[in-house]
Amino acid sequence: MLLRDGGGFVLKRDAGGFYRLDLHRTPVDLVEKRVRLVGVLTGPDHVDADGVQPA
Repeated sequence: MLLRDGGGFVLKRDAGGFYRLDLHRTPVDLVEKRVRLVGVLTGPDHVDADGVQPA
């Protein structure tokens, strides 16, 4: 689920935990909805996201 976190976004994982997202576009219409994410894991809890789409 895509959530706002201050001035950024996080992805709440189904398996528990969160990924902090580095987004190039702001997907405001997808906030608080289940999404699919395309990107690269750049750290243990950080993703450089190329795209977000509805799940």
